[in-house]
Amino acid sequence: MSKTLLLSEDQVRSLLSIKEVIGVCEKTFEGMGTDRVVNPTKVTLDLGIGGKWPGFNASMNAMPAYVGWQNIAGIKWIGGWFDNPQKGLPFLSAMMLLLEAETGRFVAAMEGNYITDLRTGAQSAVAYKHLSGKGNIVMGLYGAGVQGRTQTAAFSEVCTIEELRVYDINPEAAKKFKTEMEGLLPGKIKICSDPKDAAAGSDVIVSVSHGSDKFIKNEWVKPGAAVFPMGSGTEAADDLLVSADKIIVDHIGQTMHRGALKDVVAKNLVTEKNIYATIGEVVAGKKKGFEKPEQRIVCIPIGTGAMDVASAFLVYEKARKQGIGTEFSFTNF
Repeated sequence: MSKTLLLSEDQVRSLLSIKEVIGVCEKTFEGMGTDRVVNPTKVTLDLGIGGKWPGFNASMNAMPAYVGWQNIAGIKWIGGWFDNPQKGLPFLSAMMLLLEAETGRFVAAMEGNYITDLRTGAQSAVAYKHLSGKGNIVMGLYGAGVQGRTQTAAFSEVCTIEELRVYDINPEAAKKFKTEMEGLLPGKIKICSDPKDAAAGSDVIVSVSHGSDKFIKNEWVKPGAAVFPMGSGTEAADDLLVSADKIIVDHIGQTMHRGALKDVVAKNLVTEKNIYATIGEVVAGKKKGFEKPEQRIVCIPIGTGAMDVASAFLVYEKARKQGIGTEFSFTNF
């Protein structure tokens, strides 16, 4: 009888580290760059963002993928409920399903938030490693929540962060972030009261906020810097996006219609012809990252199901070896 392994959030957490996920994402990006990954564009279910019907101020994404180097298929079903934090509930809700591509047999079902958190940090760190190769960096960070923590942890694995400049619209969140993260960094963490101070002079600028007011200004970004606007809104100013020497994305189809590029694409300021490369092409060695010290790169890893599926398969393999999880038969075959 076919059995599916069920894994809780605590079990997933016990089986996965940021270092492991960085390795998984690197191999999966290489697979995307060599056409060994199948990753369709996200499908979105709008549950009433911006006051629309049915009024739950939430949306969900279905994110399927097949990862060739692991020979595994799967899907993540994830959504964000903007009113949840004030109710004392998590903003994100996510589940992962894995199945054998050859047979369609579902082999695992597991909680997906922790996987999302780690792979979101890992994907930008992997991208920067291959774009730059710079070992010591000054990093500007917008957003002192869970994503800010995983970005910091991931970049710490591939670079030495000499100084981290963090800005959050909630100063208390930034203070808590500093207290919790200081032990991770050999350099210092500076809390910025002005958003400009997080970006100005930084080698890497990462934004994981809910902002849509294009607060990262073109004039703040120095030559040689990489900007990662990773929120679901429009965090970067139009002229910053248009004037970048290179725009690099993880998935052209979905990046053109959501997140950082949504407005400039709608205005016809950016088209697919303006996309220099995908992260997969850079990791696979088909395209270059920084080629001149004065270049500025905007890199947008908006998130792909392939990174989630690949990370979830690692969890599944480790759980099997360690005897963790609960088996359940959904079918009679």
